[in-house]
Amino acid sequence: MSVNHKKKEPLFHIAKRDALPWQKAWLIRIAALAAALVLCGMITMLVTHENPFSVYATMIKGNFGTQGRIWNLLQNIAMLLCVSLAVTPAFKMRFWNIGAEGQVLIGGLATAACMYLLGGKVPNALLILIMIIASIAAGALWAVIPAFFKAKFYTNETLFTLMMNYVAIQLVSYFVMLWENPKGSGKIGIINQATHAGWIPTIGKYDYLLNILVVLLLTVLMYVYLKYSKHGYEISVVGESENTARYIGLNVKTVIIRTMLLSGAVCGIAGLLLVGSTNHTISTTIADNRGFTAIMVSWLAKFNPIHMILTSFILVFLDRGAGEISTVFGLNQSFSDIITGIILFFIIGSEFFINYQLHFLSSHKEVK
Repeated sequence: MSVNHKKKEPLFHIAKRDALPWQKAWLIRIAALAAALVLCGMITMLVTHENPFSVYATMIKGNFGTQGRIWNLLQNIAMLLCVSLAVTPAFKMRFWNIGAEGQVLIGGLATAACMYLLGGKVPNALLILIMIIASIAAGALWAVIPAFFKAKFYTNETLFTLMMNYVAIQLVSYFVMLWENPKGSGKIGIINQATHAGWIPTIGKYDYLLNILVVLLLTVLMYVYLKYSKHGYEISVVGESENTARYIGLNVKTVIIRTMLLSGAVCGIAGLLLVGSTNHTISTTIADNRGFTAIMVSWLAKFNPIHMILTSFILVFLDRGAGEISTVFGLNQSFSDIITGIILFFIIGSEFFINYQLHFLSSHKEVK
């Protein structure tokens, strides 16, 4: 006795797309952003009874309302972009560096130590040079430790780099308590506030212009390094397949260690700029979760340093705009986080439709 087993074909198939022209890819992203804004407007009206256009205008005003806000926006974009540049070589190599937060903290700690211990004891130009070397070396050292264990003992780099963050936080916390001023405050306060020893000089009256120019230079250098240099080619090959890299004669261990030294060094520069130029102090929160946000920036930009300028702008704009919404309309931070989350969800989700396409079947057939 035979039994016929019938099953229905799926309603649609998901297939990998060929590479889309950049115009179509950006059209999909813009459409996703427009859909997100429409949905956020509807939620705003239903929950708060506020005019959604007023909410969006507030986001724009929070970022561009005054000259000071514009410079703060550019500074925050520059710092996020700097950390994003740092994680990009490792991620392109498929080395999951989740430790940028700690690497920035250690670079900042090295900068603060130089300012605290050498301020007023050596000429300021020499002090700044020492700070640069110390921050780069500290960040590179913090990054190369997990790289060494990955290359030699095949440890899990995700867990290793993540745990290094917590070690860095505790080290910074220890030195904050050691150097606290005044005693018992639990804070260092502004380092060398009277003498400005170790403070990175400004260009004219613009406090953050030098930071922005440094990060723009790093962006161009990283783009050239990844796209046109021999090392950049080796990073791409290792990222595609370690076996292929070995087959063509690359020393994979050397590439891993060298790339993480670069990532850590750039994180160290971010720590230098945050401590020596922006805040003139050190704390456990000085990196402000940029090490984790940078991962999203790098992925959304497809590891392209030039495109990361735009993705950094979008994330900083949303974060600052959401905070302004909470302040102006007397809403709690949760509501602004909802708006930010919805917009980011649509932006990230648009990448699915850029990389894949849905094939709907003409008829919902049954097959035996």
